[in-house]
Amino acid sequence: MKKPGNSLILILFALFFTSAASAGSLVRDARLWSAPDHTRIVFDISAPVQHKLFSLSKPNRIVVDLHNAKLSKQLIGPEYSKGVVSRIRSAKHKKTGTRIVLDLSADVKPKSFLLKPHKSYGHRLVIDLQKKKVGSKAAIARKATTIKKNQQRDLVIAIDAGHGGEDPGAIGHRGTREKDVVMAISRKLQHLISRQRGMRAVMVRDSDYYIGLRKRVEIARKHKADMFISIHADAFHNKNAKGASVYALSQRGASNETARWLAESENASDFIGGVSLEDKDDLLASVLLDLSMNGKVEASLELGDYVLSELKSVNRVHKRNVGQAGFAVLKSPDIPSILVETAFISNPSEEKKLRSARYQQRMAESILRGVRTYFSRNEVPGTLLAQRRHVIARGENLSVIADQYNVSLKALRSQNALKSDRLRVGEVLLIPGG
Repeated sequence: MKKPGNSLILILFALFFTSAASAGSLVRDARLWSAPDHTRIVFDISAPVQHKLFSLSKPNRIVVDLHNAKLSKQLIGPEYSKGVVSRIRSAKHKKTGTRIVLDLSADVKPKSFLLKPHKSYGHRLVIDLQKKKVGSKAAIARKATTIKKNQQRDLVIAIDAGHGGEDPGAIGHRGTREKDVVMAISRKLQHLISRQRGMRAVMVRDSDYYIGLRKRVEIARKHKADMFISIHADAFHNKNAKGASVYALSQRGASNETARWLAESENASDFIGGVSLEDKDDLLASVLLDLSMNGKVEASLELGDYVLSELKSVNRVHKRNVGQAGFAVLKSPDIPSILVETAFISNPSEEKKLRSARYQQRMAESILRGVRTYFSRNEVPGTLLAQRRHVIARGENLSVIADQYNVSLKALRSQNALKSDRLRVGEVLLIPGG
């Protein structure tokens, strides 16, 4: 015979689960991220929700029907109006539960998917609104032909500020977000490069939004970048770990346990952003990609050596040599690419450094010096900096070299980012034009 108490407990459990099931999913909030080519809306939900999405025109809008769900609050305010989304409206729907309408300022191609809980995030419904491209391929080709064939061009350096938007990256003890400090360093590096004759910086992301790891490489290649630099702030479970590091791609996988952990951590960003890497390349594409990257891996290691050498003047280095790992963001078949870990954000003392504008500036300056050294030893045909180079001989000084090429000392110092007039035999100086 069952005890009365046990029966009561079973009844209460049944009532609880019945009530929970009837309650459905709760939409707690929404977050919007605006990128140049798309807008992402992330709905924080209490549980997975069935949904239907369709587009309407005149005016442009996206309708999202959520089955057995309700909003915990009205999504009203400037934070819910970004990118192509001008306003979010919602109302109860008889057949489904809740209808959300996104009023748009442009025609878009929508895509939606659900994300499972990951680290600090719960269940999410993600809607990506991709702007429709304007202009034909023929028009783009005609525009490209207007560039003079023999025109000498600037070297293009793609600067990739890691993480962004929905993905904050590592978070320090004081709440410092990796995505914020690496953007600050990246902007400083962009400013320094823009002041150099013969160089031009391209920001892979120029604001707080997420870009898939493979997409970052595509953006760099779209701009015909001569170099790709991804800026990050390291993290590790041991808070005593400290120092800066530089990584290049390893086709054989990570070079040590720390590198493997970092590679897994960075590549996992695509799952936070909602893009899986597993279905991107088939076996043949991977083999062809690996074959084409052999030479660029060597070039990346050389670039990494120069940058790592300069980082020593700013902070201690975590590793004496350039590390190698399978970072997806470095997998460009035709661009020398490195990933710079500027410090350990998980170390309280280094987190403080990363928050410092002075440290950010010095870090950017050291990266620039490494970049300049690489290009002084690896001439890129057709670029302005491929014009004139001078190898320092014994007994020469800066004043003599300036007179030889009929340029000012100030221009010579600026062109080579020199802090003093002391020169080393064998050092290569870039001679400014005119």
